[in-house]
Amino acid sequence: MKAARIEYRYKVEPADSDKVRKIAESSGFFNPEEIDIAAELVDDRISKGEKSGYFFIFAEMNGRTVGYACFGPISGTQCSFDLYWIAVDQDLRGQRIGKELLKKSEEAIHAMNGRRIYVETSSRNQYAPTRAFYINNAYRLEATLKDFYAPGDSKNIYVKGI
Repeated sequence: MKAARIEYRYKVEPADSDKVRKIAESSGFFNPEEIDIAAELVDDRISKGEKSGYFFIFAEMNGRTVGYACFGPISGTQCSFDLYWIAVDQDLRGQRIGKELLKKSEEAIHAMNGRRIYVETSSRNQYAPTRAFYINNAYRLEATLKDFYAPGDSKNIYVKGI
């Protein structure tokens, strides 16, 4: 049986807000407030265009959105970008979709004159695979902000030069 082909889309469409919400919900990682924020970034991009500062890449399989990445330039810097979100539908994790979304995000950031990418994630045990994902893709731990999200839940900030 031949594996389904993944296609990547850079254009943001109004229906993407609901698609992003479903992907974020499927992961089991994000709380309702975080899921709302993820969807709001899509809405902001639709209403403001590139001026929003949010750029997206969507992974699609057989016409279904199965993953996405969101990134943007960090205000007040010359060449630094945040990778805000990278998420893949829970049923399709482990199939290198996230790795390809990360690669395509890095390429897009580089094309926009970005030279450093920052990613933040939780220190909770649940996020150990997320931290390993970034380390395995040449990101290094730059800082840890103790008890940032909640007592016992620190923010880990990773960086990669491109």
